[in-house]
Amino acid sequence: MDISVVQIGNSKGIRLSKTLIDKYHIKDTVELVLEEEYMILKPKTTPRKGWAEAFQKTHENGDDQPLMPDIFEDETFDEWK
Repeated sequence: MDISVVQIGNSKGIRLSKTLIDKYHIKDTVELVLEEEYMILKPKTTPRKGWAEAFQKTHENGDDQPLMPDIFEDETFDEWK
């Protein structure tokens, strides 16, 4: 696929079609990876986006209780002394 380089102020840039933007889920930023003879554009992602809100909702619903106790009833710490 050929893409033209266009003048943007004092710089130059490329334009990506809506099809490419939609297909690769590009939002506001892309990561530029420089290889020996290539430039690779990758969509910038935030893998843990929304986790804080999800954890807060889990806490509010009372679903953040441990599934197993930290200490078993028959456990002693004599070997740690």
